[in-house]
Amino acid sequence: MILIQDGKRFDEKKFSLEADFEAEVFAAKETIFGKDTIYIDAKKKIGTLALGNTIPDGFLFDLSDPDNFEFYIVEVELEKHDFYNHIFPQLTKFFAFFKNSKRQKELVEKLFSTINTDSSLKRRFKNFLGDKEIFKFLNDLIDSSQNILLVIDGAKSELPEITDTYSDTWGKMVRVLEVKKFTNKDSSIITVDPAFENLEFSYEEPIADTEKKATQYSEEFHLEGSSDVVKKIYEHLKTMVYKKDDSYRFNSQKYYISIKGPKNIIFLKIRKKKLRMIVMLPEARIQEHVKHHPVKSLSQPVQDFYNGPCAAVDVDNMNNISEIESLVQLAMIHGQNE
Repeated sequence: MILIQDGKRFDEKKFSLEADFEAEVFAAKETIFGKDTIYIDAKKKIGTLALGNTIPDGFLFDLSDPDNFEFYIVEVELEKHDFYNHIFPQLTKFFAFFKNSKRQKELVEKLFSTINTDSSLKRRFKNFLGDKEIFKFLNDLIDSSQNILLVIDGAKSELPEITDTYSDTWGKMVRVLEVKKFTNKDSSIITVDPAFENLEFSYEEPIADTEKKATQYSEEFHLEGSSDVVKKIYEHLKTMVYKKDDSYRFNSQKYYISIKGPKNIIFLKIRKKKLRMIVMLPEARIQEHVKHHPVKSLSQPVQDFYNGPCAAVDVDNMNNISEIESLVQLAMIHGQNE
């Protein structure tokens, strides 16, 4: 594969050693993940079997959204590696880690020690966290945000089938970035697919295509592992919608549950400690009704993905639930009038 930019040819660099690709990823971390992230080289900084049975390549903190920090265990792999004998068992060990509270506490302690003894790294975290305690931040985040990021230099044909087969682990927790480097004698270009900021939507199919298919996914599938508070919020919204109009349906798909009447009005993404609502209304109208819950802007490509103006609202408690009820009712009216 080659790239042509401004009339210049760039040839793809093929990595023969995984260590060389790992070094490239670390060197280009801000280009790949964005400036509002912190990437810790696990092998250099942690130096022990941090997850019990294996050492990942890195730990990534996405701090771009103050209301939605994310944590990723990062595994860097070469496309030429055998999937079932190399990549699959490596990532499977990380699932076990996220189910082991003792291992999580050990990792929090090691990360805290690493950050606390590195003045530059500590300063960078403080720039994002302000007065928040770093130890508590690490403990809370690793408990609530459990993601695995596979960074690879080429496509693996096995991945779509694996995410379908192991929907409760690979489907929920693993995200993939395909990173390639292209060079000529003067310079180089790095490509990232998908863009890291769109990672959440990387495996989702267009809404119209997804809902044509029969689904094997249930509410129980989405609610599994979520907190009692999240389950209570979900049931409260469901009861409220049915009371207003029992023709609406909560339609479970692979990556979300849609609230659907004449059309989809809200897409629900259920996480461990919060419920994210993608509300099919212009953001300005959402902001008018929601004052006590975080509202997140969505890029134009993401809004196009959902087939219309929308924004995200994160709900992690029952406080001020009345404004969420008001928002849902507005979305129902809007959906029926269009």
